[in-house]
Amino acid sequence: MNIDLLLTQWNYVLVIILMMVGFYTVIARGNLIKKMVGLNIFQTSVFMLYISMGKLTDGTAPILTGDANTAYSNPLPHVLILTAIVVGVATTAVGYALIIRIREAFNTIEEDDIIDAVNADTQAEASS
Repeated sequence: MNIDLLLTQWNYVLVIILMMVGFYTVIARGNLIKKMVGLNIFQTSVFMLYISMGKLTDGTAPILTGDANTAYSNPLPHVLILTAIVVGVATTAVGYALIIRIREAFNTIEEDDIIDAVNADTQAEASS
């Protein structure tokens, strides 16, 4: 692989690394808080991907100057990411609120313990 290409596209390499770290954290961990952190890392990598795609080298703000040769950066990805950040913060807050309620109900935030408790309750109801 050409090292110059890798050095010029470092932001996409960083996005892929962050995306895989977030995905691994969600898949491999049983702790619900760690899963939420992994989802937020994954979400941040997607934000970085869209912002990177919206950046134009030597581009300027999309304010018409009358010069036909001016390169303008597209503001749409940045606007969409601002909206996505607000939605992400709200979703994260709801996720943490659910984790608090799960902790109150099951006295744990470990996925395996919660599944065992639910299975025990189901078996107890079936036997009675």
